[in-house]
Amino acid sequence: MIGNVGDTIVIESERADATARKGVIERIVREQPPRYEIRWEDGHTSILAPSAGSASIEQKKRPRAKAKR
Repeated sequence: MIGNVGDTIVIESERADATARKGVIERIVREQPPRYEIRWEDGHTSILAPSAGSASIEQKKRPRAKAKR
């Protein structure tokens, strides 16, 4: 899982009665293994080292490059 600054990261809850947690990647602390500084929806920030299967990344929509003619 590779994230970029501006992408949204979603952490699924391990409990059925809890909701997923969302945040935006503010900074890449380390690329391998990945460590991200996340700004969560509640405004707090933390460093996250996502483990396999616990998180998904929704890439930020980036403008398409115009084709050269």
